[in-house]
Amino acid sequence: MKFEDYPIAPEIKKAINKLGFRRPTDIQYKAIPNILRGEDVLAVAQTGTGKTAAFAIPILHAINQQKENQRRVDGLKCIVLVPTHELALQITGVFEELARYTRVKVMALIGGVEQDPQIKKLENRVDIVIATPGRMFDLIAQGHMKIHRVNTLILDEADHMLDLGFLGDIYDLVKKLPRKRQTLFFSATINKRIKKLAYSLIDQKAIRIQISPKDLVSKNVEHFVSFIDMDNKRFFLERFIQENQEEKILVFVRTKVRAERVLKAMERVNVTGITLHGDKTQEERTKILNTFREGGKKLLITTDVAARGIDIPDVDFVVNYDLPDKAENYVHRVGRTGRGDRQGQAYSFCSDGEKEMLKEIEGFLQKEVTVLKISEADVKETVVFSNPGQTDLEKLLEYGEELKKRNKKRKKKK
Repeated sequence: MKFEDYPIAPEIKKAINKLGFRRPTDIQYKAIPNILRGEDVLAVAQTGTGKTAAFAIPILHAINQQKENQRRVDGLKCIVLVPTHELALQITGVFEELARYTRVKVMALIGGVEQDPQIKKLENRVDIVIATPGRMFDLIAQGHMKIHRVNTLILDEADHMLDLGFLGDIYDLVKKLPRKRQTLFFSATINKRIKKLAYSLIDQKAIRIQISPKDLVSKNVEHFVSFIDMDNKRFFLERFIQENQEEKILVFVRTKVRAERVLKAMERVNVTGITLHGDKTQEERTKILNTFREGGKKLLITTDVAARGIDIPDVDFVVNYDLPDKAENYVHRVGRTGRGDRQGQAYSFCSDGEKEMLKEIEGFLQKEVTVLKISEADVKETVVFSNPGQTDLEKLLEYGEELKKRNKKRKKKK
């Protein structure tokens, strides 16, 4: 089936064609007809499979039809609730592209920026708001955001919103919305908590869609892990980058401070890159993502702020410099590569203290990650010869001293 065969507005079909979409992905094929019929949907699909368009296309069609038939200006009709600023801006971009030939108005509502321009947009009667919870509740409380006519609520990355403690906010929002509405849940992973939340908010007859439940990660992604001492990770990252200088590399670390430290370590050996984390302003974060998307920088070192839903074209490699705190976050991280029809590779650096997490990840994936073994010779070649400012003799002496210290520590532990 092609998009031109769907019973959707010609203006939206024109936008779909302009974007180069011809046939729906599996999640789009299964979700769009049900959403067009006004049914509640709980959809689970791998990251990078087109979930945003799966709900954006039918919702835009429904609102466009309403606007064509109504005589007076109506209020806000749809809220898309997401966990992060970056995801809100990205989804807004998809909605705007698909709505470009319609009269449907779309806006992003996020914190970290001035609220006055957002209030002015709301006063112009927008139809769809893609929001993060904090700013949205602020403007509802201030009376600037009227939600009494909202007939569609969409929760994207719902599992992550639970992890961030937004459950109470979600229930508070639902209490304020009309009882008669359509509710859609979309996520790359699902667990008992999500099911419980979903079925407390949606019709019990809701359509359940699950794409490739046995393969949580796209088959386009190859997975590898190497066991590397924590102190040596920076040397192996440097080597990996130097050996793939023309490729786009996304590196995940555990904390904001670590992101800056790893970048500084790379800069000391003349490797340039940029960092992304929660301490950056929203303006900085948007600029950084655009720079990486457009290829202005080939290396982005980030916390999990970029793990969920962010669509960055042509990421060749995802490197887990630190393994994530939760196994399911591994799925979202590696989902930044191998998107659509492209192939991708994910490499994880696993220290002794992270081996238990690796087991959890493999249990979550229900398969083992391929091990790339590192010999002592590889360690010497990578660690000893990393610093170009030293002589080979100095490097060897330093490495010898380092080995002595490690041996002493191991003997003390025994």
